[in-house]
Amino acid sequence: MWQLLQMQSCQLMRQRLINVKSNSYFINIIKNKPSDAVKRYFSNAKNVKETDVKCTLLQLTSPWKLCTGVSLGLAARFLYSNSSVFCKALPSRIIQRRPKYNEDSSKFDWKRFWEYLLPHKWLLAAAVASALAVAFLNVYIPAMLGVIVNILASMRSNPSIDFIEDIKLPALKLISLYIGQAAFTFLYIHLLAQVGERVAAQMKQDLFVSILQQDIAFFDQERTGELVNRITVDVQDFKSSFKQTISGGLRAITQIEKTTLVAEEAISNIKTVRAFAGEENEARMFRDECNAAAELSMELGLGVGLFQAGTNLFLNGMVLATMFLGGHLMSTGQMSAGDVMAFLVNAQTVQRSVAQLSLLFGSVVKGLSAGGRVFEYINKEPLMDTSGKRIIKYHEFHGDIEFKDVTFSYPTRPEAVILRNFNLKIPAGKTVAIVGTSGNGKSTIAALLERFYDVSQGSVTIDGVDVKEMDARWLRGRALGLISQEPVLFATNVMENIRYGRPDASDDEVYQAAITANADGFIRNFPDGYNTMVGERGMSLSGGQKQRIAIARAVLKNPPVMILDEATSALDGASEQIVQAALERASVGRTVLVIAHRLSTVRSADLIVVLNKGQIVEMGSHDQLKKLKGHYWNLIKQQDQDSENSRSL
Repeated sequence: MWQLLQMQSCQLMRQRLINVKSNSYFINIIKNKPSDAVKRYFSNAKNVKETDVKCTLLQLTSPWKLCTGVSLGLAARFLYSNSSVFCKALPSRIIQRRPKYNEDSSKFDWKRFWEYLLPHKWLLAAAVASALAVAFLNVYIPAMLGVIVNILASMRSNPSIDFIEDIKLPALKLISLYIGQAAFTFLYIHLLAQVGERVAAQMKQDLFVSILQQDIAFFDQERTGELVNRITVDVQDFKSSFKQTISGGLRAITQIEKTTLVAEEAISNIKTVRAFAGEENEARMFRDECNAAAELSMELGLGVGLFQAGTNLFLNGMVLATMFLGGHLMSTGQMSAGDVMAFLVNAQTVQRSVAQLSLLFGSVVKGLSAGGRVFEYINKEPLMDTSGKRIIKYHEFHGDIEFKDVTFSYPTRPEAVILRNFNLKIPAGKTVAIVGTSGNGKSTIAALLERFYDVSQGSVTIDGVDVKEMDARWLRGRALGLISQEPVLFATNVMENIRYGRPDASDDEVYQAAITANADGFIRNFPDGYNTMVGERGMSLSGGQKQRIAIARAVLKNPPVMILDEATSALDGASEQIVQAALERASVGRTVLVIAHRLSTVRSADLIVVLNKGQIVEMGSHDQLKKLKGHYWNLIKQQDQDSENSRSL
């Protein structure tokens, strides 16, 4: 029987090797290539002979290694499968707009990972040492159980022995082993959790800082939901790999992310969804994405379940064979009851370990893929060179601005030239307004002055210094004040929203800025005054109130240059007059660039520049341009006609 079992085991293992070799997918699915030794095993499998394999009941080291390799391969098959079920894409605006996932750009950065681990090397070393101690105790405990079983068995053949005296020492040792196992288990889990949380916290901070430092063009391409996923979900998945979580699979993660993006876009644009009665359509797309994610998870669960079931069946068969053969060897006096007991416990320990291979492998794969996606953004360098450090001292700052031979295209649309050979001088202390129909590059000029983008050709200078040479934080934080069409307020109180312009400002300075912006009156009428919470994006305030708070925020940092990018175009007539008065007060003594759609707001400007197709077609004061009866005059007529049509309706 022993020889028959040996021959069958060898034949089964050889057949497994040949079958694996004959399946061409096996080499492809181990994409992480864990070791050259595994590949050599399978590349030479067809040359294995039964007589070359020596298998005994107590010498199963090589078959266990091969079973481990097969287990990893099967798990990888479900995690990296290229079949249609993992690549199926449902028709959706989210999927169509998203850039193709690039695995090469999201490779796990081991060097950066070790930099994160290095400050916690002693904690990690203690955790590894504790885990090794647990592994050692798990091996020694069955041996001690075997000793106790032998003592119990010896009582049957020799009842006169002192049972208490004989079992006392082994029992105390076993209790000590159990206590040690529990203590070391607690220690390594606790220490790994400490390392995981600390590394994850630092990664989140670095990732957030890296995202904030990216070019505006980066945010033009990336979706808010995906960026938030990188900071929260991906970092959490990577951290969880320390704690051996169940894998969702790389493509299942991607599908769930698509679901998140659908929800994020619908919620963030709820007014548009509601205005176009798109609730049903959004619900349908979200349902489709959820179903796709569920399908992927079910397919993965089926594969992992089959793998574990097969593994358990095989290993339980091994335990049964051990009991049968162990009983036979006990009957012939070749093994004691304690030896069989020890072997059975060890076999069950191995069984539990092998049954967890797919889960552990999945956790590693998920952690590596999520970590790769996190490191992709942490290591991402902005395309714009922000090494400039020049700062113009406040008493030397005049505010002369010049656009010289500027040609510009947005990075997301390089083929569309927005400005071509654009030239404009804005004298210090003057107000210059840029007008024109939509899509002619008005707001682009403001973006270039703020250096949200770099010009394709030419230069933008302030007091003769190219903005590329200036310290970007100083330029935006102190030199320029921007008030845009849609002011963004943070979900905090009014005081903190105004103070965002200069965090070190005193309360009195905040009050004075609000007075200048014509905002102090309505703020103090709130029940909580300056401590009133404005809600998410300032939704609890009217458009005029939000705009005046934004003006106060810009005034607080006292910038020499003010940029008004269609600051009143979204307001009604009454609110426009109030905000316009606030803007005029805030503009006193500053160089002001006004981007305007409503021509009524620029009549008092020192210079009006008319843009058409990215080029200046007219320039002069309001009265001068009216006399020309050219583009500016036509714009006035068109707006007057639109106003009359609106009143008649």
